[in-house]
Amino acid sequence: LTHEFFVDMTCEGCSGAVTRVLNKLDVKFDIDLPNKKVFIESDKDTDVLLETLRKTGKTVTYIGPK
Repeated sequence: LTHEFFVDMTCEGCSGAVTRVLNKLDVKFDIDLPNKKVFIESDKDTDVLLETLRKTGKTVTYIGPK
């Protein structure tokens, strides 16, 4: 299942921070920096994914399954 999130990323550094936290979770993901979207392929609970993304200090919104 792929989940779509809005993450307020403004630069490469922001997407790098997202990459670092998600790599620890062992999930497949794609980052769309221009549109500030992160797609995560995972069976993990949405709350776990949200909590992980919020570790970057960015504003994170769950958009829904894709």
